[in-house]
Amino acid sequence: MTLLYDWLKKAAKVQGNNKALVYRDNYLSWRGLLHRVDRRAQEFQSMGIKKGAWVGLMLGNVPDFVILALALSRLDAAIVPIDPTTGSRELELILAAAPLRALVTRPRGSEGSITASGTSVPPPAPQPAASRGRNGRSTIPPVAQAPTAPAGDAAEVRRRLQGTLLTCSVFKRDKPDVDVDPIAVLFTADSLGDPKGVLRTDKNSIAAADNAIASLGLTTESKILVAVPLFHAYGWDLGLLPTLKLGCTMYLEEEVSARRIGKLIRDHEIEILPGTPPIYAEMSRLPTAKKLDLKNPRYLAAGSKLGQDVADEFFDKYGIRIWSCYHSTEAATIALDDTGKNPTSVGKPVAGVEVKITGPDGKATPPTKEGLIWVKSKALAPRSIGPYEHEVVATRGSGMVGIGTSDKGGWFRTGDLGRIDKAGRVFLTGREDDVVKVEGKRVALGEVEGCLEAFPKIKAAQALVVADPLAGSVVIARVVAKSKCGAEEIIDHCAKNLAPYKVPRRIEFCDAI
Repeated sequence: MTLLYDWLKKAAKVQGNNKALVYRDNYLSWRGLLHRVDRRAQEFQSMGIKKGAWVGLMLGNVPDFVILALALSRLDAAIVPIDPTTGSRELELILAAAPLRALVTRPRGSEGSITASGTSVPPPAPQPAASRGRNGRSTIPPVAQAPTAPAGDAAEVRRRLQGTLLTCSVFKRDKPDVDVDPIAVLFTADSLGDPKGVLRTDKNSIAAADNAIASLGLTTESKILVAVPLFHAYGWDLGLLPTLKLGCTMYLEEEVSARRIGKLIRDHEIEILPGTPPIYAEMSRLPTAKKLDLKNPRYLAAGSKLGQDVADEFFDKYGIRIWSCYHSTEAATIALDDTGKNPTSVGKPVAGVEVKITGPDGKATPPTKEGLIWVKSKALAPRSIGPYEHEVVATRGSGMVGIGTSDKGGWFRTGDLGRIDKAGRVFLTGREDDVVKVEGKRVALGEVEGCLEAFPKIKAAQALVVADPLAGSVVIARVVAKSKCGAEEIIDHCAKNLAPYKVPRRIEFCDAI
């Protein structure tokens, strides 16, 4: 469906020369954005990209991401955003799961600009395939470089997009054999840490946009600063979708630094800011921090637990209460604390979203008791894909569906643990599996352990998440070495195979685990 492009055309007609997209010292009006999108759509079409094709955008938070995504929407092709920092092993699995007709990248090491907006990767070296290891976790073979193409496919066409540093590689691949016609495929991690592509359709995308607009009280005059990645669902759902549907203004930022964000919110009087607890903590420590005179600020925190101390300090410095938010790739916005007075809670479910708590047996728990969190909503994606999707299994002996899937009644098992208090507020208390959030992104500790144990000099490993006062939640590792090795060697090995946020920040050597 051409849903996103249809929203763009409507906004261009109504908003005209009003600002649509602001990036650094440049901006595009709605008419200007439409013009660029139409031009890119024609260029894609000349490469043989047609309706139903899946096209990867391995780009960062810059205007070209938005322009190319909308150009693909015009052609009724599915948009597949991919994190430019994706590790080589993970990228292999993504390309195995998503049959891309084309992949757009930018040269390695090039700086972000109005037109250069992603990261390309060098040609692949021959690699052994990933396989399942202990406890069903995937084991990771050593990988020297990341692939630029789906395994076994040679590029049919590879050329530079006009006027940019971006390269589009087109491959000979058939239309995906799935029973859903997605407008986008948003990747996250499954309960074992492997890439999971969530298929977003026109219907659940409309619901996700409506939920964001209604719960945040957005209007055509709203200013949304999107510093969280557009290639993840949080930025997509609370940045791109409502901006397009309303025709308001989106400020894009690729440099995720407290100093930069602090300057933007002061200079442009930003009202809407989807953020993370570590960013707010860092902003509170800025020497330039001062009260902001904004009429109705809605600053959101998701991706990890918002501490009472962070919320209080930010309010003291800026005079703004942070709203805790519960969001997932599969179900979009689930709950929101729209008072900002209960940061340890993620608030009440937004309109149109149902949440229930059950025990391990699937039966309802007594009020206020902790249990498994289930969600039901129109924004819920109908299905997902992954390299090991056939291995999703139900909880042993319970008869329930597996984590990350829905039952016959439409209830989605999130994998989160929590409780609901007497006021109807949701509290997140943990996970059923070993998945944690780092920098707002899912990390399966088993995946990190598998990577560590694939290093020849390591006998056993344990991955942990600890709270860092500056960086927020970070991964560290305890290892038992087979032979003499240094922490730098181990970290270099992980950096070649894992995304940056999954790489352990500290290595602790021990005799046993």
